[in-house]
Formats: sequence, structure tokens, C-alpha cells
Amino acid sequence: MPTSILVDKKKLAKPPLDIHYLGDRLLRQPAKRITSVDEDLRQTIVAMLQTMYSADGIGLAAPQVGIHKQLIVIDCELDKPDVPPLVLINPTIKKYGKALCKDQEGCLSIPGVYLDVERPETIEVAYKDEFGRPRSLKADGLLARAIQHEMDHLGGVLFVDRVENKLALTEELQKKGFSLQHVQRLNPGA
Repeated sequence: MPTSILVDKKKLAKPPLDIHYLGDRLLRQPAKRITSVDEDLRQTIVAMLQTMYSADGIGLAAPQVGIHKQLIVIDCELDKPDVPPLVLINPTIKKYGKALCKDQEGCLSIPGVYLDVERPETIEVAYKDEFGRPRSLKADGLLARAIQHEMDHLGGVLFVDRVENKLALTEELQKKGFSLQHVQRLNPGA
């Protein structure tokens, strides 16, 4: 039985993939389902993890690095080298908890911008792991938030699209050199 993919949780001088930033149309394209879990895909997962660790991130969705596949890597345990990252292929949220929680989010595609976003506190997600095995997971807290944030990327949605405080959003984006015109505000509750 294969074990999880383990990658050194360290910064590389030259990460293997380039992260795309707010304003890049690639970030708005929906990702396609993955039909084959093979060695090529596992190599992509390794490259995504190396890129995520190099950028001090806890999550990365394939569209952020220009790969339009339903693939996410997450690691909320950056300080624990023996804890493997979570790999979600074709993830689907099966259940949302009723309780909502507002907390600060950031994004590797919008560096330096941190704003409050309201999301369900708990979720249940079904996915395939890096070996194509069907899995399901109940998550809460930071992990639930990270999964929802990264899954948004698969649909071309960025966390700034969900920010309710438009004034704070405008100020933070301007401070970091981003334009409000690249935000696609969602309807409340979307």
C-alpha cells in the first residue's frame, strides 16, 4: 500500500512552479476534473507542494500555478515535518455545518492582503487521494477554512470576492498594488 507524498517543508531558491496573481485571467478559469491519477500527477503534486512551502503557504490550488485541474494541496502543520500534507483530487463538499465563522484569510495569489471572510465552521469533503483512493474527511477550524478557500480557486473564485467590507478590501488591495476591478464580488451567501 503506497504511503503519502512527503516533501521537505522548506523554501527553495527557485520553486518549480510560478504562482499567478490577482488580475491574471487564468485564476478565473474553472478547473477540470481529473480522470487519471498517475505518476505524472504525483510529480505535479510534489511541484505544487514545493512551490507552496517556498511561498510560506498552507494551501495551493492547481489553477494558482496555471494548471486547470481539480487538485489541491494543504498543510496546516508546517512546523511538523513528519505530518504529511493533504492532497485532494476532485474534491466535493458533501455537507456544510450550520455555524458560520468569520476569520482572516490571505492568499498566495494576493500576497500581503489579509481580510475577514465568513465561512461555515465545519465541512465534510469527499475526494480522491494522491493514489486515486476515495476518501472523506470531516474538518473544522483552520483546515475547513483552507479547504473551502482552495476549493473556491477550482471554480475561479478568490477570497477577495467574498469580502463583505468593501472599504477594507479597497484599502488593502491598493496598499499592495492590486486593483479592485479584478475582484468579482459574489452575492451574499454565495
